[in-house]
Amino acid sequence: MAADIKANSPLTLPVLPLDDEVVLPGMVVPLDLSDTEVRAAVEAAQAAARPSGNKPKVLLVPRVDGTYAATGVLGTVEQVGRLSDGDPGALIRGVGRVRIGAGTTGPGAALWVEGTVVEETVPDPLPGAVTELVKEYKALATDWLKKRGAWQVVDRVQQIDGISQLADNSGYSPFLTTAQKIELLETSDPVARLKLATEQLREHLAEQDVAESIAKDVQEGVDKQQREFLLRRQLDAVRKELRELNGQDGEDESDDYRARVEAADLPEKVREAALKEVEKLERASDQSPEGSWIRTWLDTVLELPWNERTEDSYDIQGAKGVLDAEHAGLQDVKERITEYLAVRKRRAERGLGVVGGRRGGAVLALVGPPGVGKTSLGESVAHAMGRKFVRVALGGVRDEAEIRGHRRTYVGALPGRIVRAIKEAGSMNPVVLLDEIDKVGSDFRGDPAAALLEVLDPAQNHTFRDHYLEVELDLSDVVFLATANVLEAIPEALLDRMELVRLDGYTEDEKVVIARDHLVPRQLERAGLETGEVTLDDSALRKLAGEYTREAGVRNLERSIARLLRKVAAQHELGDRELPFTVTHEELRGLIGRPHHVPESAQDPAERRTAVPGVATGLAVTGAGGDVLFVEASLADPETGAAGLTLTGQLGDVMKESAQIALSFLRSHGAELELPVADLKDRGVHIHFPAGAVPKDGPSAGITMSTALASLLSGRQVRTDVAMTGEVSLTGRVLPIGGVKQKLLAAHRAGITTVVIPKRNEPDLDDVPAEILEKLEIHPVTDVRQVLEIALSSADVPVTAAA
Repeated sequence: MAADIKANSPLTLPVLPLDDEVVLPGMVVPLDLSDTEVRAAVEAAQAAARPSGNKPKVLLVPRVDGTYAATGVLGTVEQVGRLSDGDPGALIRGVGRVRIGAGTTGPGAALWVEGTVVEETVPDPLPGAVTELVKEYKALATDWLKKRGAWQVVDRVQQIDGISQLADNSGYSPFLTTAQKIELLETSDPVARLKLATEQLREHLAEQDVAESIAKDVQEGVDKQQREFLLRRQLDAVRKELRELNGQDGEDESDDYRARVEAADLPEKVREAALKEVEKLERASDQSPEGSWIRTWLDTVLELPWNERTEDSYDIQGAKGVLDAEHAGLQDVKERITEYLAVRKRRAERGLGVVGGRRGGAVLALVGPPGVGKTSLGESVAHAMGRKFVRVALGGVRDEAEIRGHRRTYVGALPGRIVRAIKEAGSMNPVVLLDEIDKVGSDFRGDPAAALLEVLDPAQNHTFRDHYLEVELDLSDVVFLATANVLEAIPEALLDRMELVRLDGYTEDEKVVIARDHLVPRQLERAGLETGEVTLDDSALRKLAGEYTREAGVRNLERSIARLLRKVAAQHELGDRELPFTVTHEELRGLIGRPHHVPESAQDPAERRTAVPGVATGLAVTGAGGDVLFVEASLADPETGAAGLTLTGQLGDVMKESAQIALSFLRSHGAELELPVADLKDRGVHIHFPAGAVPKDGPSAGITMSTALASLLSGRQVRTDVAMTGEVSLTGRVLPIGGVKQKLLAAHRAGITTVVIPKRNEPDLDDVPAEILEKLEIHPVTDVRQVLEIALSSADVPVTAAA
């Protein structure tokens, strides 16, 4: 301290503010006099010192954000001149600490304050601990200066003896922040100040060592030409080390994911799993493939609507009206959806929305032939319920991972189709249509149908786990509608988890209504015709449904209507047809050609297939619905053919056994039935099912084959208007079969008026539409003798040809 400055002596000095800078005692600093406040303080000090001849004195006070520190430094103006850049400047030396008091007045434009010189007490002699502290500081400072190459300064630091001067010497350290320097300034005890300076220097050297080790680790194995790669790795490594040392999060991509996860409305377990993955992402480098997998997984989890649900429409009458307006018939499905909504409404009113962790979803299997509206019904159900609709096509799916997702370790892993459907819907309670569930295959990649067991089981799908997500997904509020053409193709375990609803096809009257209300308006728009320009009356629609198409659904009917309207539109453009135009049944042949399906009853008696003995009409169920099946029987010449039974028509084992049973029954009861069974001993019997390219199997053609053989042996024709279905036993009993509704609809489409069914299938008639029952004469039978009595014509009817 200067000789003329005494400890605790009062001073009145002009203030020279230092913005975001700190000068400690012993430091010599140049200051720019172009700053107004600096120049005012120096000029005021010069004016005050002129009479005494002493060096001008100023009070150097740090100022941070406009706030002055409580302690300043007494500085002497050593020299006033020009700085290296040519601007006016002053060289000022810090002398001692001054505790700032109240402001006062003084000459010039500067701010004057009263201050008290701070007394510094240094123990003499120095204790051993202080001596060790001095050595440590000098060693650390020497180490730091050598790393910077400042060898000239090393000797100067080693020559400093006073602990106060040694501590204040750290004010030259560029790595100290303004706050750290102010702390040194305000610490009046020299020993405490030296401890603080030593700790600050030690921390800086430790950080510098970490930075150097990071740079060394990154540098190894990196090619010199990959400069951009090197810089990115250094930046990543520095951020990682700083986060671990300071316990602070760096502002990088992982922070963005962490914020998104914390802001998202996720279930608790899902949130925990997502945060674990964010921690892994923070530890992974940008070039690690694991980081890409984690980001994709987090994006998938954050896009799923974990707590989004649409409100169900509990307007039961309105929902029923929507279903009736968009689909004709299909009463079973409409009633089931109406029941579901009614139950949901009552559960909601009584606070039973969630029971045992499960919500009130539904799993329905819509089984029926093509074209009856199974797929479009799913959209109508979603519309009636006020829910989102998603269609998942399962036809041809052979990989189990398509349902449950891939493990994340695989390249290009994705969640399964169920999870993707939920994400696409944007809610946790959509209507999901699993289309063509009977077309699912299986191979070495697994069985997708088995993977669907958990999805479609109401007892476990509230905790469904996708292999990709590996967190529980609640599917208990989803309405699953699975469609299939063939019931037998659905695995038994999977079918057991679904509620079966059969769509057996439309009656002719329903087809007319569907065509009039839905198909014709849609095809008019597609043909570029306005409503009223072309009209199809009911007779034309009925003929299109009955004679131009023969199907359970309405897909071919719609194609025929489209073809008809295209023909009319083309004729109008060519000038051959005036609009508006009404199409009647007489004009169909001229527009789209002759009918393709003429009922047997409409054909000439001599041209009917049952016009000769040995031909009977049966009923069968195929993937396209019910169909009419003809059975032909003939006897071989005893001189040219060997005895025995020959079957053709690509028959399955069950149907072959039915033929054997029918033949055995006639052989054993021929005398009772008044049939010449002696011919069966030496002559071969041939039974043929036309349409030989189509595989056929099942027991329901038993009585049809028996009738054909009896007709052949007796020479009596089978009635043209009679069709039959039923299994036969060795004793002649007629046993029940399935698909009665589909078979009766097929008989009606084919122009059959009399149908023979097993007596035990009589309860199935409740499912057949009333208008079909009115047009059919149905005979429930229990014995083949009753069938022959009904089906065979009387003996006095002339035979037109021999079988």
